[in-house]
Amino acid sequence: MIEDNIRVLRQAAMVTTDDSYKVEKSWCIIAGNADLIDAMAYKAIASNHNVKILFREHVILNEGKLDKKFDFIMLYGNSIIINDFKKDTKQRGGACVSIPPKYLVEEPNLMAFVAPEISFAIVQESQTTSFINIDISNEVKLPNFIKSALKPFYNANEVVLSTILISVDDDLFVNKVQSIATSNRIFVIDFKDIVTED
Repeated sequence: MIEDNIRVLRQAAMVTTDDSYKVEKSWCIIAGNADLIDAMAYKAIASNHNVKILFREHVILNEGKLDKKFDFIMLYGNSIIINDFKKDTKQRGGACVSIPPKYLVEEPNLMAFVAPEISFAIVQESQTTSFINIDISNEVKLPNFIKSALKPFYNANEVVLSTILISVDDDLFVNKVQSIATSNRIFVIDFKDIVTED
């Protein structure tokens, strides 16, 4: 953390010496397994209020006899530190998109999708593989020792987890996009619903 703070101070010093300079803040969505998201949450807490956790979600998608499990977190704070979170996430194999404030001005109806195997992107896209935990559903009645023995075979499958940032041009289509995403079990974050306090 001390090295992160030193790097942030150096970058801030290079940006400007003007007293009226205001630190730009941005948003970031990180997706992956619970261990990665735990690490990013601890990093945000340790950032000394430079990065705030807006929310964290644990998702279980049931597909037939399998459960796909992943977590994601939304952060808000100093853009220099957010970029460091993005690099760290990529090094650990996670998916991450950052949303600078200019996107909120330039792109109408900004939305982010988080789901396994989304195959398109408009504004930004980030993907990771082999990062979703897969378990046999609780609805399948098997002894636990058999479920444990089968788990490595299911986890060997590569499943792509994607985070996508899109912009919907026409207000009339926002509900349609949300409806399509919901029916396809895609988690949608509508930036009109995001409120931040500085």
